[in-house]
Amino acid sequence: MKLQEFSFGNFRSFKDINTLNLSAAKIKSKFENIDNDNVIQGKNIEKISFLKSKAIYGANASGKSNVIKAFVSFFRIIRNSVKDDKVLSMIDSFRLSTETENEPSFFQIIFWDNNVKYRYGFELDNESIYSEWLYGKPGERELCYFIRDGKEIIELDKTNFSEGDKLKTLLFDESTEENEIFRHNSLFLSTLATFGFAKLSKQLIESMTSTYIISGLGHQGMYQYAGESLKDDNKKKYILDFLKYGDIGIEDLNAIEISSDDLPDDLEHDIKKDFDKSKKRKLLISSRKKFDKNKKFVEDEQFSFGLHESEGTQKLFELSPFIYQALKEQKTIIIDEFDARFHPLLTKKILELFNSKDNIGAQLIFTTHDTNLLSSDLLRRDQIEFTEKDKYGASHLYSLVQFKGIRNNATFEKDYIQGKYGAIPFLGNFKKILNFAE
Repeated sequence: MKLQEFSFGNFRSFKDINTLNLSAAKIKSKFENIDNDNVIQGKNIEKISFLKSKAIYGANASGKSNVIKAFVSFFRIIRNSVKDDKVLSMIDSFRLSTETENEPSFFQIIFWDNNVKYRYGFELDNESIYSEWLYGKPGERELCYFIRDGKEIIELDKTNFSEGDKLKTLLFDESTEENEIFRHNSLFLSTLATFGFAKLSKQLIESMTSTYIISGLGHQGMYQYAGESLKDDNKKKYILDFLKYGDIGIEDLNAIEISSDDLPDDLEHDIKKDFDKSKKRKLLISSRKKFDKNKKFVEDEQFSFGLHESEGTQKLFELSPFIYQALKEQKTIIIDEFDARFHPLLTKKILELFNSKDNIGAQLIFTTHDTNLLSSDLLRRDQIEFTEKDKYGASHLYSLVQFKGIRNNATFEKDYIQGKYGAIPFLGNFKKILNFAE
């Protein structure tokens, strides 16, 4: 999948419909290689090129993480609406306006799959889906595959989306109006994908939900997935290289099965008590070089990875298999708080990995406060996005490319810190908090 646009509105701090655009603008950067390397050249019918990365900046509480949460909600509902009748409860509309408090939230994605452009979206609240639509553009003209209004399919292309017509016949030619398969809180496209004959629907669901989303730090599932990845020799080599190139100093990583009785006495009590004596558990062991007094290598010393390695090292370890998969399989990866626990030089190197000419299809979207990345020799103007709240509490998403008169050699970081692009906090006089009342 190549992501072109993602739009959402009336969701958390975003009142109006905002769009994150990953199609490359027709601009020229300071360096020609930036325009060549940072863009996936379009081979589609519209000759649209795609950005390899998109950085989202903004003050604390400006809405950056809500952009990521919009992606999470969108994909989770697509993935789970058929089997989980409570998945819509995660929808939280904008609550600071009477205009939107009783209106549905809006989500839409424009993406390319096998050189065909698709536009898919829906409107819903935390109880029901109000509308849903799918358009495709296999040729010069965009075609409406289906439009849903409530529980009714009001438009359907029987030729180009015959599987939809087949399911509609199965569901709506019955004498009863109620149907367990097509509920008011279940997506039509997701329902279709559960049937063997609906190959296009299944393909589109798999394409959209193949996106990796990393939100939050220290997620147990990520740690376990990274540990499991060590079983694959290619992934393990990539993970170790990733850690070595990150100047971590780890020579080897292994997951070993161990019981409570096997644990060394010097491990903290809190770790030991978590082990069930009747079961084996996996413990991640890191190896580092040990030297004698003459600085000669003696042997590898082993450590409990979770106990002895820093939080930054653990985050790099957790991220590495997802970055590996994204680059190898040309997928999209979305990371919230990308720079948290990382040295600025490390975040720059990872970003350069995605922007390199060797990356032929993967896309990286991330939120950050790291202004070191705001450089014209690293990012194009259309790769830089900002979030800012207005005085009514509504977040807005906008790109640096929307500003007129920005020179190719402009110092993005300095101009951003000085407030030329907005999206910075307006801080009060912190010294006043020292005036404690007696």
